[in-house]
Amino acid sequence: MHQYLAVTSKGLENLLVDELIELGVSDPKPVQAGVKFKADKALIYRCCLWSRLASRFVRILTDFTCHDDMDLYLAASSINWSAQFHSRKKIVVDFNGTNREIRNSQYGAMKVKDAIVDSFTKKNYNRPTISKDHADLRIHVRLHKDKALLGIDMVGGGLHQRGYRTESGKAPLRETLAAAIVNRSGWDGTQPLLDPMCGSGTLLIEAAMKAANIAPGVKRKQWGFESLEDFEPELWAEIKSEASVKAKRGVNKVDTKFFGFDNDKFVLKTARENARRAGLEGIITFDLADAATIARPNAFEGGHIISNPPYGERLGTHPGLIALYTAFGAQLKAHFGGCHASIFSSSDDLLACLRMRADKQFKMHNGALQCHLKNYSISQRDIQSDSDAVTSSQVVAPDFANRLKKNIGKIGKWARKEKLDCYRIYDADLPEYNVAIDVYLDHLVIQEYAAPKNIPEEKAKRRLTDIIRASIQVTGTDANKVVLKVREKQKGRAQYQKLSQESQTMQVEEYGVKLIVNLHDYLDTGLFLDHKLTRKRLGEMAAGKSFLNLFAYTGSASVHAACGGASSTMTVDMSKTYLDWAKENMKLNGQVGRQHRFEQADCLQWLENSQEEFDLIFIDPPTFSNSKRMEQSFDVQRDHIQLMTNLKRLLKPNGTIVFSNNKRHFKMDDQQLEQLGLVAKNISSQTLPLDFSRNKHIHNCWIVTHK
Repeated sequence: MHQYLAVTSKGLENLLVDELIELGVSDPKPVQAGVKFKADKALIYRCCLWSRLASRFVRILTDFTCHDDMDLYLAASSINWSAQFHSRKKIVVDFNGTNREIRNSQYGAMKVKDAIVDSFTKKNYNRPTISKDHADLRIHVRLHKDKALLGIDMVGGGLHQRGYRTESGKAPLRETLAAAIVNRSGWDGTQPLLDPMCGSGTLLIEAAMKAANIAPGVKRKQWGFESLEDFEPELWAEIKSEASVKAKRGVNKVDTKFFGFDNDKFVLKTARENARRAGLEGIITFDLADAATIARPNAFEGGHIISNPPYGERLGTHPGLIALYTAFGAQLKAHFGGCHASIFSSSDDLLACLRMRADKQFKMHNGALQCHLKNYSISQRDIQSDSDAVTSSQVVAPDFANRLKKNIGKIGKWARKEKLDCYRIYDADLPEYNVAIDVYLDHLVIQEYAAPKNIPEEKAKRRLTDIIRASIQVTGTDANKVVLKVREKQKGRAQYQKLSQESQTMQVEEYGVKLIVNLHDYLDTGLFLDHKLTRKRLGEMAAGKSFLNLFAYTGSASVHAACGGASSTMTVDMSKTYLDWAKENMKLNGQVGRQHRFEQADCLQWLENSQEEFDLIFIDPPTFSNSKRMEQSFDVQRDHIQLMTNLKRLLKPNGTIVFSNNKRHFKMDDQQLEQLGLVAKNISSQTLPLDFSRNKHIHNCWIVTHK
C-alpha cells in the first residue's frame, strides 16, 4: 500500500471524494485542490483509468518541512530513487509553488533534479536522462510556505487528455471540468440531454461516456506507472481488458438521447470527429442551430439542457453576450417548460440575463477563472402566452428605456432632417444610468462614465448590463453592432490612446461631408459629435479663404472648410496617426492637391515659429496637456492669452478665429484680450446641437477678431 494524492480543481475536492469511494477507496481525506488516500496497485491502476474528475494521481514519497533549498535537496536525497525507476528512464521534475527562500520554481526543480541524479551516481549507476518533452516519468513537487510534498506522477500527463479530442473550439473546457459540470448538473443519466452551444462537444461526450460506462482513460496510450520498477503488467492488462469489455457492452445499452447544437458548422465537424474517436458514433446527434432561436427537439420531454456559453474572456463582445444570454433565456422559457437547465459561466451578470431563478448554484474554477454553475427548473407554461411576454412585456430598466424612446423620437427626427449619420441619443439623463449613447449609422456606442465611489461595483455592473439590454431592445440594434467603452476623466491626450487592434472603420456623413470613424480602436471615434454645428459653421465661413486647423485631430473641420470652398487649408497636429486619418478624410471628399497641407508638430511651438497668415483659424486645444513631446505643460485657462497673442500674429486684418474648448467654467480674459487688440463674441449656445442641449457646458466657443 502506498499513499497517494489525487489532484483536482479547487472546489471539486468533495466531489472527488465521492468518486473515489465509488471506485473502492477507503477513507479518502480531502485537502486543498486534492484528496489523499491509500491504495494497493490494483486500486490505483483502476483509479487512474476510471476517474473522471482527478487531473492526476501522485504517489507520495515524502511530506516534509521545507524552509530553504538545503531542506529540499536533503529530502529528495533521502529517497531511494533507484528502487523507484531504472536509470535508463527519462524524467522531468514538475515543481509547483514557492516560499520565502525558494522564490523560483525552476530553481526548485533543479535542486530536486540534482538530488535524484546524485542518488544514482553515488551508487555508481548511470545518471537518468532529463527530458522535458519525452519524459517516461514526471516527478511531482508541491511547495506552500514551509510544507512540501514530493512524489511520482502515476499518470504522466493530465488526465483530462482522454485521447478523443485532437481539436477543440475557441474556448474549450477541460474534460475533467466538463465531467464535474455534468456531475453537479443533476442529470440522472437517463434524461435526454441537450447542449445548445456544444462547441467541440466535450460536455455531451463526457456525459455519454458516463452513461455508456466507458472508462475515461481507456484510449490513453501511455501511463507513468508503467515506467516504475514495481509495475505489474499482467494486473494492468486485466484491468484494461475489463474496462474495454464494459465499454463495448455499455455503448450498445445506451438508450438516452443526446443532442448537440452550434451555429458553427466547422466546430460541429470537430464535435462529430471527437465523438467518433470516443467510441460514441451514432449516440450523439449534432446539428446546426442558433441558441437564441433553438426549438425543442422531438423526444425531449422532461429533458435536461446543459451548456457552457461564451462569457467574454476570449469570445464575442460584451453587448453581444448580453443579447445572447437574454435571447437564450427567453427561448428556454418559451419552448422548454418542464425541463431542467444547467448553465456554466464566469459571469453572474450574464447569467442574470437569463431571467430565471436558480434552484442550486455551485462555485467552480475554469483555470484561474472563478465560475458559477446554476441549475434551473423551467416551469411548465402556456407557450403562446410566454412567447408574447418575452417580446412585449419584459421591459428591462423601464425608466431608462422610456427616456431612450422619448429621446430617439425627438433627436432621431431632427438628425434625419439635418442629414446626420451620427448623433447622441442619451447622456446620463437619469443619474442612476450614467452612460452616453451615440448612434453611428446602424451602430450604437455606449460610453460608461466611471461610477461614483459610493456605488458598489456589482451594482454598477448590473446597471450597465441593464442599459445594454434595454438599448438593444429599444433601438432594435444588432447586438454585434453595439460597442461598449468606459470613459473616465482623462489627463493630457489620454483620450487618444489606442484601446484595441481591430482597425474596423466605417464611413459616415455629416451635413453632406463624408468622414471616417473607428468605433473600436480608440476611446474617441475620430469625430467629436458636439462640434457638428461648429464644423458646419466653419464650412459656411470658409469660401475663398485660407484656413488653419490647429490641434486638428482627424481633420474633420478641415474637410468641412475645404468642402465649403476654402482656397487653402493647413492642418496641424502632433500625431502622425491622426494626420494620416485627416488625409484620408480629405481624399474621401475629393479634396486633394498642394493647396491642402498637413503638418505634424507641437501646435504651440508651431504657432510661435510660423510666419504665415490666414483668413480663418479654428483652434480646439485640450483642457490640459503634459505630453512628453511638448516642451512644457499647457492649461487652457492659464495659457489662453498667450495662445491668442500668437494667433493674432497669424490672423489677417479681416480674419476670424473660431476658438473652442471643453473646460467647464472657462472664463475668457476679455480685459487682456482687449489689450491685445482682439475682441471675442461668445457663440457657445449657437454651436450647441440639439442632441447635446441637455449639457450646456459640453464646450465653449467664441468668434475672435481684430478690434
